[in-house]
Parts: sequence; structure tokens; C-alpha cells
Amino acid sequence: MTVIIPIQKVGRSDRSAVGGKAFALSQLLTKGMDVPKSVCITTEAYNRYISTTGLRERILLELSRKQLDQMRWEEMWDASLRIRNMFLRTPIPRNLGDTISSAVGGCFGGQAVVVRSSAPEEDSAKTSFAGLHESYLNLSGLDRVLTHIRLVWASLWSDAALLYRTELGLDVEKSTMAVLVQEIVIGDRSGVIFGLNPNHSEQAVLESVYGLNAGLVDGAVEPDRWIFERKSGRILDHYEPPRKQWLVPSSSGTSLEALPNKLRRKPPLDDTECTRLYRMAMKLESYLGSPQDVEWTLRDGVLYLLQSRPITTAPSEAAEDKRPWYLSLRRSLDNLKSLHLKIEKQLLPKMLEEAVRLRERNMAGLSDDELADEIALRKKTYDHWVDVYWKEFIPFAHGMRLFGQVYNDALKPDDPFEFMDLLRSANLASIQRNKLLVQIAQKLHGSPELIDCLKRGDLSLNPEFEAMLNAFIEQLGIGRRPAEGAVVSGYDKNAIIPLLLELASSPEDRMHSDGKDPEILNSRFLACFDGDKKQMAQDLLDLGRASYRLRDDDNIYLGRIEMEMSIAVSEGIKRIEKRGTKADIVSAPEDVIEVLKNPAYIPQPGSSEEKAETGRTVKARQLLGQPAGPGIARGAARVILKQSDLFEFKRGETLVCDALDPNMTFVVPLSAGIVERRGGMLIHGAIIAREYGIPCVTGVAEAASLIQTGQTVTVDGYLGIVTIE
Repeated sequence: MTVIIPIQKVGRSDRSAVGGKAFALSQLLTKGMDVPKSVCITTEAYNRYISTTGLRERILLELSRKQLDQMRWEEMWDASLRIRNMFLRTPIPRNLGDTISSAVGGCFGGQAVVVRSSAPEEDSAKTSFAGLHESYLNLSGLDRVLTHIRLVWASLWSDAALLYRTELGLDVEKSTMAVLVQEIVIGDRSGVIFGLNPNHSEQAVLESVYGLNAGLVDGAVEPDRWIFERKSGRILDHYEPPRKQWLVPSSSGTSLEALPNKLRRKPPLDDTECTRLYRMAMKLESYLGSPQDVEWTLRDGVLYLLQSRPITTAPSEAAEDKRPWYLSLRRSLDNLKSLHLKIEKQLLPKMLEEAVRLRERNMAGLSDDELADEIALRKKTYDHWVDVYWKEFIPFAHGMRLFGQVYNDALKPDDPFEFMDLLRSANLASIQRNKLLVQIAQKLHGSPELIDCLKRGDLSLNPEFEAMLNAFIEQLGIGRRPAEGAVVSGYDKNAIIPLLLELASSPEDRMHSDGKDPEILNSRFLACFDGDKKQMAQDLLDLGRASYRLRDDDNIYLGRIEMEMSIAVSEGIKRIEKRGTKADIVSAPEDVIEVLKNPAYIPQPGSSEEKAETGRTVKARQLLGQPAGPGIARGAARVILKQSDLFEFKRGETLVCDALDPNMTFVVPLSAGIVERRGGMLIHGAIIAREYGIPCVTGVAEAASLIQTGQTVTVDGYLGIVTIE
């Protein structure tokens, strides 16, 4: 198979080689439509590249760590980031690179180009992949073109593209990518037209902006929008946004700049031009056999078609599409800045205010009916904040993702997660809480009298120490992560005594220090940028650090509200127990409320929170997961199946759990390594592991059942492997 095919020579038999996007444009070219001059780099080039460089096997290794349909979004992002870094650090072999350079140089000379994805599954009648693969605009110089061809190839393995392929049941291991290199058409007006409105089958939709089309597609520039009656082409409605910016070519590619005042007052298109575009969309539908989603640009009155794809989501299917929430995590820098202000200035203060308000209400004097109402109120308050957590806090985690991608593109580090070292912060709420624990242990260290008082439970002779301990206990009353919706009660002083004594034997502060100077890392990153780009890089770094900190802290804030709900539920259970009802079948808030209001109500027994012993004997084996904290550690496993397991933790053990949540962080200073079922660099356990420099492997399926307490395990945080001895 050939590596290069000029677009005018693409035949019907070449579709799988040039991909859906290139093939569609070649068909329009034969119909006399204006299409930018283009060269197709076929899937053969991609296959030669990953085969000769050894990337094929390395990609398969990353994707074999866990079945894709079992991966969380954090794990998919981790895998895609590692794969993307492989492409960044692996040049195209000389012979292949020379062939591509010769074809691109021969077609375009020194002219700037656009590099677009054109995967075989892309832009077909059944699959769209709209926005899931990368395109790069205004690239000059063959070296830059070759680099961005590699980045387009890498986008085949983006987290969003992996998710889409998994949902469609496509064979990920057989996925491949063609690339379309096009002359850049610098239009004065650009846009997208949908021959069929995805939300209304009797309408068509046209969107337009001034400048380059990427401003609209990326969401950076809000478009004018026209709604047509699909049957007649009559304009039904025109929405006019505030016109403030446009995307224009710049020395670094593109730049978002202020729109000239004379253009702000009028729409990009007049009615005649809108009708022209509507008729063009109907003509393309006739040519290609289905309604099309068409990107276009106007230059000096000439209408150029940049790409055309079938509209694959009919209105009746839109409500069942699972991708919108996941894809909404991918936010722009400006969007993330606004979200940061909202979280810091509005949401977190409001959460604290809610927690304080709930805490001030004394439940002891409430009647059973009043207590039931109080539990219902706290449950409603908690559920509200869980909803806010998923809608606002989780998307803000993309601040780390966005910074990580820019960092890796600029520096191409050996470790694709090196950027996390620039984000680390001792100001994490859980770290500050652990520092208080270290202070308590240091007070105990070398003080037999105080240790004796602690064991007896009588601290009246040392009120300062008692106040420190009470402050720590109060901060520790945090429940499980919101996804599980479970309720646990606050911690007991007696339960934590063995852990305090364990820490007191060697109460050093284990905060990680790897010798890397943050100022040097900071300077090295910013030195990659000039002019306005340097400020953008600084903004990204600040945003990444805020995102990193809040990824940990938001759980702490939410936990305070959950603690108040838990306290009310515990009070209800105590009253129910006095009536003779077994507490083990009355634990959910809804059941407690019902029993308090209706003593005759008997809830159905639920499954125990504690996981039953499987009776399984695990012999020596290796478990594969995601590398999340560099280093290698060996030690006895301590499997956390229930809350009380935390307080049996011994120094030098490996923490094995379903998920390391903020309510478990206090045992981390004793840990040799961490193993979790949940996966990803963005989860709480991975963040805390890096803060303490502890080897960590996440995403290990059934970790808490395949590993048993007392077994010796080796945690390899470099490769993501856990060995059970």
C-alpha cells in the first residue's frame, strides 16, 4: 500500500486507506465543489511507524492493563497520556519521514498547512468521532508538520476516542489513522451547517463566526446561529451573541484576539449568504446520501468546504448518548478559570456555612418526629452537594489534565507524569490534618507518662494534648466517597489509640522530598514560551495547582457535611435500638427516618457493609494496574475492608483498598506502598502517594479480594505491577 495519495487521485477503493474525512472531500472535489488543496497520508504510514519503532507493542501493553469497559475516566486519561507521550518522544523513522516530507513539500512548498485526522471509522454513516481526534492549524516548516502528524496519530488513543470506540464495540487493537494535510484557507468568515438539526428533525442549523473555524469548533468563540425550516429553507430564527473575539493566524499557529469594532455590530452572514449555505447543505445531502455536518469558510466570496461528515445522532437517540457528560470534562482555559472562581469564592464557602449551620443544631432535645425531619433535611443537603461535586468539582480536575498536556508537549519528559511534581502542594487539607497527627505523635514520643494517660483514657492532666487530640478527631469524621453514598459514623478516641502509639514510636514527618527544586522546574517550563504565550503558561500552571489542591480538598469539605448527616443518623439508630429493633437492619437514612416516624415499620435486611471472606487462596502472581506513584516497596499487606481495619495498621505495611479516601489518609505516613482498585493519577490516593513519595499502583481489579492481609507484596510504582509472594 502506498504512503501518500493526493486527494484528486483518491478512488472508491481507497476509503479505508485515506479515512472518512479525506474520502468525503475527494468525492466533493469530483462534484466540482471548492476543496482546499490536500495530500492524504494513508494508514500504511501509521502502521509502518508504530511497527518499526516498537510502539505497537507498547500501546497494547498500556491497553491490556485493564479491560477498557472496566476503566474509570481517570484511568482512560492516564493510559492516553502515557501513549501520547510515546508519540511525542518517538520520531518518525528517516525513510518514512523523507517520503512524507517530499510529498508535503512538493505539494505546498513553504505554504502554511492544516493537519487533520482522517481515521477509517471517522465520518462514516454509523460513526462520527466528531471532535475526538486532533486537528492543527497554520503549521509552517516540515519539522512542525511531521511533529503534528505524530500528534494526530496519538489522538487515535485519546481518552474520549477510547471511550467512544468502546461504546461502539469497535476493535481498539485494530484501530489505525490516516492524516489529511491541507492548504490553509484563511477565510474572513467560517462556520458549520447541520443539514439536519440534531435536536429537531424538521430543521437545519447554521452557525458562523468571523475568522478561522477552529474558534467555533473549539468553543472559544460563540457563533451567530440561524434555524431553517428544513423542507423550504425559510429562516425561522437568528440568534445573535455578543461578538467580541475571533481566531486568526499567528506566528505560533493561531491566536484568539479582540474582534474589530466595525465587525461587532453586524452578523458574519447576510440572508443571501445563509440561503446559499443552506442550499449547499441540501446538495451535499443529495450527493452523499445522508444529512451532513459541514465545516466551511468563505474567502473573497469563494465557499470552501473544509470537511463533511454524516450526522450520526438522530434526535430520538440524543437522550441516550452517554458521552456528553464525559466529554464535558474537557474544558478550555477560560472556562476553567471561571469555574475556579466559582468553586473558591462561592461553592466552598457555602459548603462550610452549611456544615457549621448543621453542627449548631442540638439533636438531643428533638422529638423522634423532629429528628426524622432533621435527618431528611441533612440527607437532602448532602445529596445537593454530591450533585454539585459531580457537576462542578469533578470537571475542574481537567485543570490538571490540560496543564499536563501542555507541559508534556513543551518538554517531552521521560516520565509523562513529571508535571505532577510541579503541582504538588503541602497545603492540601488532608496533609495539614496529617501534620497535626505527627505533632500529636511527637508529643507522645519519649513521654511514658503521657502514653500511660492515653492508654487509660485520662488526659485531664494534659489539657493541651487533649485539645490537640480532640481537634484531630473532629477533623477525622469523614465518610466514604459520594459515588457510593454510604454513611459511616465519626471516629472514636479509643479506636485511634493503637495507631497513635504506632506513630509515636518514630514520629518523623514523611513528606516527600526528591531533591527537585520547584523553582527550577517552574523556570524550565516557563522558558519554553515567549510573549503572550508565557502568561498563558503561567495561568495554566496556577490553574493546574488549584485543580490539584481542590481534587483533594473538595472531598474534605464534602465530608464535613456527610459527617453531620452521619451524626444525625447515629442518633436515630441509638433511639431505635432502645426500642429493641436490631440496628444492623436499620442503617440507611431512609430506613432510620421511616422507623422514627412509624415504629411499626420493619425494614428489609440489607447486605452487610463488610465484605464476606471469599475463602480464596491466592498463590504467587502478578497483578497489573496503573503506575501512580514512582518507587518500589515490599511489605506485608493490610487489606482495608471495613472502617476498623484502619486502626490495626502497622508501620511498613502496604495499604490495599478499594479506594483511598480522605477518611483513610491518616494511615498513609505508616505505609510502605499503596494498592487500589480505583485507578488514575487524578484520584485522591495517587495524589497523596506522590505527596509522601510512596510507591502506588491504582486500577488493580479486585485488589481487596485477590490480596489478603499478611501476604507479602511488592509494589512497583514505575511499571504498575503488584507481585504477591
